[in-house]
Amino acid sequence: MKFNVAAAAAGAAFLAGGVRAEDQKVVKDESSSSSSSSVAESATKALPPLPTFTPSKIQAPFLEQFTEGWDKRWKPSHAKKDTKGSEEEWAYVGEWAVEEPTVYKGMEGDKGLVVKNVAAHHAISAKFPKKIDPKGKTLVVQYEVKLQNGLECGGAYLKLLRENKALHQEEFSNATPYVIMFGPDKCGHTNKVHFIFNHKNPKTGEYEEKHLSSPPSAKIVKTSELYTLVVHPNNTFVIQQNGEQVKEGSLLEDFTPPVNPPKEIDDPKDKKPEDWVDEAKIPDPDAKKPDDWDEDAPYEIVDEEATKPEDWLDDEPQTIPDPEAEKPEDWDDEEDGDWIPPTIPNPKCAEVSGCGPWTKPMKKNPAYKGKWTAPYIDNPAYKGPWKPRQIKNPDYFEDKTPANFEPMGAIGFELWTMQNNILFDNIYIGHSVEDARKLAEETFFKKHEVETALEEAERPKVEDKPLSPNDLKFLDDPKKYITEKLDLFLTIAKTNPIEAVKFVPEIAGGLAAILVTVIAVVVSLLGAGSSPAPAAKKEKADAKDKAKDKDAKASATGADTGKEATKRTTRSQS
Repeated sequence: MKFNVAAAAAGAAFLAGGVRAEDQKVVKDESSSSSSSSVAESATKALPPLPTFTPSKIQAPFLEQFTEGWDKRWKPSHAKKDTKGSEEEWAYVGEWAVEEPTVYKGMEGDKGLVVKNVAAHHAISAKFPKKIDPKGKTLVVQYEVKLQNGLECGGAYLKLLRENKALHQEEFSNATPYVIMFGPDKCGHTNKVHFIFNHKNPKTGEYEEKHLSSPPSAKIVKTSELYTLVVHPNNTFVIQQNGEQVKEGSLLEDFTPPVNPPKEIDDPKDKKPEDWVDEAKIPDPDAKKPDDWDEDAPYEIVDEEATKPEDWLDDEPQTIPDPEAEKPEDWDDEEDGDWIPPTIPNPKCAEVSGCGPWTKPMKKNPAYKGKWTAPYIDNPAYKGPWKPRQIKNPDYFEDKTPANFEPMGAIGFELWTMQNNILFDNIYIGHSVEDARKLAEETFFKKHEVETALEEAERPKVEDKPLSPNDLKFLDDPKKYITEKLDLFLTIAKTNPIEAVKFVPEIAGGLAAILVTVIAVVVSLLGAGSSPAPAAKKEKADAKDKAKDKDAKASATGADTGKEATKRTTRSQS
């Protein structure tokens, strides 16, 4: 936008007539304090201080913060993955490390267990100091997950392994028996927080996985996320994310397959009788086709009453060669054959009812009835849907306390993932909801505040929406205010000057002030050239009076006057 002389003049007039002295002072004050306000704004947006990691003093059956000596507790597995039914063979070759995060570091000196390889199978485990038996107690499982590279396909869940004195960490694999599997898992559209537990059938002694029917979704972000599972002795459970409840339910009601089998089942020996009738409707056996029913009548017939429209163009083709089409420069008639331009719909046909040979149209045949079928009636022999009789389930049992999980002897991460640098930290396995929360306050909530601020600072800023000239305020930017208003006024004035005055009265008033000023200046200049100033008039009048006096004296005493003149001349020459 050009800021011409008219704009400058309008701005000057606007400033002179539309802005008070105190407003101009505000503009100066705001301008002079712009640097200090920006500093204050930066201070307001400053990141929270980086806390320093301090090992927790909380006592728990198992608490892991990956401090010094972690490699004596955690052992990676080098076993082969159990792939029964498949010819493929996979080994746990994925590497592990304990290190501080490289993305959104939220706490100084806080290290975690990190998955180091992409598209690899990882397995690592740590034995509990002594087995954890949750029978009759609340079980709390809590840990942090940090997806530093996001998660497109892979797991970040943990397993609590069944107590087994013969458990060798080097042989930990997907076939190792576990009690609980808990944590996020995502691949494609599947995104869930797993809660699976293995339940032992008291009759057969076999184990069966029980999956949470409607698991919550995982948060796929690069900040640390806290996952907490609480299972109470009364068989209720709660899942939390970042300390907020996202799921609650019952072990007896919200898992598939259910913990307890049905009391009755279908009798496998019961068969449907051969004479069982389960058709509710049948064709009416007494119905007969009417004598006048013509099954051969066509669906459509020629409309004999139709007449050709008067504007129908029989000699015009429906399509014509495209008159704008040109033969390509690289077309070779010998190799490509004769070039034929493409066709387009005949524009003449679009203006009339139609073109080409006219034929009478078809219409629906009023005599058409189609194939005759007998109407359906209720089946008098209908017995209803057949169901096998119910018998007592020989495998029935009732476990009223599935929360009494079997003793657990170790924790393990057995994962496959397409993203590396997944970090696990601050693992709590115990029986105290309060201690788990206290640990989160010492670690997670402190770092999460910083990580969230770092993520926010890195997020691309959304540019402010450009203001309409009507939204501008003079004190925010005087120059922009004047130029935008003037430009808007001139744009409208090109087509409708009256609307321009109504829509942008500020500029109209400024231009009017300019016009008044110009007229006053012109009038003043013209007045100075045509009529002398009052002082000049007075001097001229005095000169005339003196001249008259001299003439009178000269006529009365001409000799004396001549002598006086001679004297003056002589003095002036001496």
